[in-house]
Amino acid sequence: MNKQTPGIIWLRFVVRMALFAVALMWPAGTWMWWEAWVLVALWTVFGLVMTIYLLRHDPALLAERLKLVPLHKEQKAWDKVLMLLFFIAAIGLYLLPGFDLVRYAWSEPLPVWVRVVAMLIHLPCFVILGWVMRENTFLSQVVKIDAEREHKVITSGPYALVRHPMYTVVIILLFAVPAALGSRYALIIAFFLTVLLIVRTYLEDRTLHVELAGYAEYARKTAYRLIPGVW
Repeated sequence: MNKQTPGIIWLRFVVRMALFAVALMWPAGTWMWWEAWVLVALWTVFGLVMTIYLLRHDPALLAERLKLVPLHKEQKAWDKVLMLLFFIAAIGLYLLPGFDLVRYAWSEPLPVWVRVVAMLIHLPCFVILGWVMRENTFLSQVVKIDAEREHKVITSGPYALVRHPMYTVVIILLFAVPAALGSRYALIIAFFLTVLLIVRTYLEDRTLHVELAGYAEYARKTAYRLIPGVW
C-alpha cells in the first residue's frame, strides 16, 4: 500500500476544495454569490474535521477518500463505467447552477427557505458520514475486495440499519447541494446521479454476496440496502 505523507494529504485536500469553489464560481462569473460561499464553507469545515480525525485514526481511509478520480486497477469493469458516468455528471452538478442562476438566469431560483433548509440538511448528513467513516475503514471509492487490508464485513453503527449507509447519505446530499444553491435544473442531474448510485448499490451488493466472506449472512440479518423498511 502506498502511504501518503500528511503534507501530500493536506495538499490534496486544498486542491480538492479549491476545485470545488472554482467549479461553483467560474460558471457564475462572479464571486458575489452567498449561497455558493456557504456551501464551500460547509464542505470545507467538514473536510477539515474529517481530515484531522482520519490522519490520526485511519490515514489509509483518508488517502482513499481524497482521490480525485474514482478509478482503480482492481475495480470491477462495470463499476469503472458507472463511476466514469457519475464523475462526469457530478461535474455538471457543480457547474450548472452558476450558469442557471447567476450568469444566464435560465430558471427562477428556489425559494430562500428551501435553500436554507437544504444548507441545514448538510449538518446531520455530515454527522452520519463521519459515523460511517469511523465504523468502516474499508470504505473505498471503488467496488473491490481489499484483500491486502484483510477486508471484512462491517456490521456496527449505521451498518446495523442498512447495508450501504454511505449511499443513503450521498443521495440526500446530491439533492441538497443544488437545492442549497437554488438551481431547479441541477436537480435533474441529481436525479440522474441517484439512478446511477441505485444501480451501483445493487451491483455492489451482488458482488459482496459472492466475494466477501460473511456478507450473505450479514445481508440476511440486515435486510435493507438503503432505506429501512423500503429497499
